[in-house]
Amino acid sequence: MTDLPVVAADSRFTVRRIYCVGRNYVAHIREMKEADERDPPFFFQKPSDSIVVDGGVVPYPSVTKDFHHEIELVVAMGSGGRNIPVAKALDHVLGYGIGLDMTRRDLQREAKDRGLPWEIGKAFDHSAPCSPIQTVSSVGHVREGSITLAVNGVTRQSGDVRDMIWNVPEIISNLSSLYELKQGDLIFTGTPSGVGPVVPGDRLEGKVDRLGSLNITIGPQEV
Repeated sequence: MTDLPVVAADSRFTVRRIYCVGRNYVAHIREMKEADERDPPFFFQKPSDSIVVDGGVVPYPSVTKDFHHEIELVVAMGSGGRNIPVAKALDHVLGYGIGLDMTRRDLQREAKDRGLPWEIGKAFDHSAPCSPIQTVSSVGHVREGSITLAVNGVTRQSGDVRDMIWNVPEIISNLSSLYELKQGDLIFTGTPSGVGPVVPGDRLEGKVDRLGSLNITIGPQEV
């Protein structure tokens, strides 16, 4: 089982599933030249064992020549259910973290162009770095605040959580109409603009207001 530390708690957060929201910031949709800006949210998944903890190393993955970072607010579910109303959605949130949706962009583009699933570009080993979880009781609910990603000390991505097209309660409600959500689920909520490539040796630091930081290093290419 994969788990994450919970800040200021003796327990750990055991990861059941990882859901990701695509195209949830207008500026990112525009930079990728994709979709209508008010399309309903859509989801894909990553393996639970693709988690990399804070301070870890993400090996440069095989096959790709265009490996990208995507900084995201992460929602950690403390409970769940089906068809959760928007007004009740935050009752099920244990806390929040900082995540990176690492992407083999060239393989993702090829899959999209051929009308194939995205897994080859998104759901691979070490593709979901995630910080420790900050509980709602400690930091409250994250409805706004800066979200940034720096590579080797240079800011690449900068946005505000309030700019999400679909906010956290709406995401949870919509996702729960498609899947039964449960304790241990993580939801990566989409990335602001500025996504770009990384190479072995790069140091990545992601930050979200009140949630601290997530630091990883890109390691040598997998063989």
